[in-house]
Amino acid sequence: MMRSRINFYIVEYAINSLLRQKYKTVFVTLVLTLLIFLLSSIFFITSSMKHELHATVDALPEITVQKIKAGRHDEIDVDVIDAILELNGVESAVARVWGYYYFENAGVNFTLMGIDEYEEQYKKSFVAAVSKLDFTKPSMLVGEGVKRVMDASYYKEYFNFIKPDGTLKRVDIGAVFKAETELESNDIILMSKESVREIFDIKENKATDIVVRVANFNEVATIASKIKLLYPDTRVITKDDLKISYQNIFDYKSGIFLALFTTALFAFFIIIYDRASGLSSEQKREIGILKAIGWRVDDVLREKFYEGFIVSLLAYVLGIALALAFVYIFHAPLLREIFSGYSQLKTSFALPFVLDVQTFALLFFLTVPLYIAAIIIPSWRSATLEADEVIR
Repeated sequence: MMRSRINFYIVEYAINSLLRQKYKTVFVTLVLTLLIFLLSSIFFITSSMKHELHATVDALPEITVQKIKAGRHDEIDVDVIDAILELNGVESAVARVWGYYYFENAGVNFTLMGIDEYEEQYKKSFVAAVSKLDFTKPSMLVGEGVKRVMDASYYKEYFNFIKPDGTLKRVDIGAVFKAETELESNDIILMSKESVREIFDIKENKATDIVVRVANFNEVATIASKIKLLYPDTRVITKDDLKISYQNIFDYKSGIFLALFTTALFAFFIIIYDRASGLSSEQKREIGILKAIGWRVDDVLREKFYEGFIVSLLAYVLGIALALAFVYIFHAPLLREIFSGYSQLKTSFALPFVLDVQTFALLFFLTVPLYIAAIIIPSWRSATLEADEVIR
């Protein structure tokens, strides 16, 4: 009969050995759990933020055309659309009317976006919004963050916008607007273009910018160059430009996470070094006694393997579980703010759950095998010596 690879008597002895040193075992397990929790939390947050960022950028138009005056963003003529539509490869062009409205009472900025009932929508999320918005009167759809801030300021049914001339514009609060990502819809307010023009005093022949949809994605750069030649005083921004810009911001803030990651990893390797540097006299004496009563070298190493595996696997499972709860249930307080900021509109930002198998594998091979090796190596040194020599 084939001998079982798992000797349950040795497993039982390994468990009893850990229980005999319960305080040390608990301390090491807690430290490993804390380090794995911190490392995995960092990985989970970055993976979720990257997923949210890429999903948000993918929803943006291929080309955005802005008028530049005195080095600053200025209103653009709506007539520019006619010239852009004449370019080969352009599928559609839409004049956007939008802006940032500062709500002084809460100290936050709302993004006011104007939409038209009969206009082609450049975002999929706006198509559903058109059917919910009442265009017969001044009304608006608000993001979840905006709704929360307005409720806190007792604006339940309507909100008064202050126009440039100092008069008020009352707009009724309708339904809550939800997009594919919270990053896109959290601070946004959707209303008719006429209402946005009135609030920001934008004339009918002017727009904030123009978004262009291209039939063939490979022609985006070419069409962007043609638009720039037609209107040298504009800034032509492609989706790839935005991806690079957002990625640069993400990489900059990732440096803080890298510092945390390096610190946690350094602390982990200090533990590994301490465990691998040698055994205590009591542990050496235990190995000598085991050899004296007939244990072989491979039996000793197997028992030490079980000890290291039980501790490291338990710490790995606990660390991962705590990190999942911390990031996806409690929304990673403090750590999340490194990326999303401290604005009141970001306090309820939920990180999307992203199942990254590579992250789980990386964390496992970065912790469990290394800890087991740190246990086995000094044990092997002692187990290869004669029993009487080890006991002495």
